[in-house]
Amino acid sequence: MDKSKVIDAYRRGFITVKECGQILGVEDVQLQLLLRQELSKVSCMRKSRHVGG
Repeated sequence: MDKSKVIDAYRRGFITVKECGQILGVEDVQLQLLLRQELSKVSCMRKSRHVGG
């Protein structure tokens, strides 16, 4: 399963943070880093859509 889809499922409340980590096969510290990276990636994509438009 795609990492971003698993994180999206967690953010939407379909799975717990523990289940998210288990699916991705990462420990708590690594999971927190991944969640931050995905959040910054999503916010960057949202900002880039508004530029020049």
